[in-house]
Amino acid sequence: MRDGKLSRDRLLRAATEEFAAHGIAGARVDRIATAAGVNKAQMYSWYGSKDGLFDTVFAHHLDKIVDAVPFDAKDLPGYAVALYDSYLSDVELVRLAVWNRLERVPVGALLAGGLTASKFEDIERAQQAGHVVADLRPEDVYALVIALAGTWSPVSVTVTASADDPDADHQRRKAALRDTVTRALVP
Repeated sequence: MRDGKLSRDRLLRAATEEFAAHGIAGARVDRIATAAGVNKAQMYSWYGSKDGLFDTVFAHHLDKIVDAVPFDAKDLPGYAVALYDSYLSDVELVRLAVWNRLERVPVGALLAGGLTASKFEDIERAQQAGHVVADLRPEDVYALVIALAGTWSPVSVTVTASADDPDADHQRRKAALRDTVTRALVP
């Protein structure tokens, strides 16, 4: 029983790396099984299919994807900067979310259910208190902050930041991010 749990843990780690690097279509169960030291037949009996394994990996990381950093609707500029930092340290989470978007949920809300509902409610309260511009819907405010924070993320289409970049570059980007979110969303 204990060995089964350890094998599943190794499998989830190997699958996380494989899916983050190659997506669902590009991931290979042979590589996952080999990296985890798990028999492919056992993997299929646990998860049913490669898609079932991806679903499990994504669900396993969902809390970290949604709550990578503490959310404070009264400090959206600080939240955006914290997201910038988290995108540098948790590259796999960003990539998993993007592969889910590309291969599973091409339109509409990326995350099913009310995973972000409390954030929208917090934004609405911050709007009512005068901390956030009131002429935008809370879900649009949130989407804008996420998009701005991802400007230099591992999936950016312009410039991807690396943890190895000079500190001066990170500080310049974070200052620009803080200023832009402030100008756009703080009254």
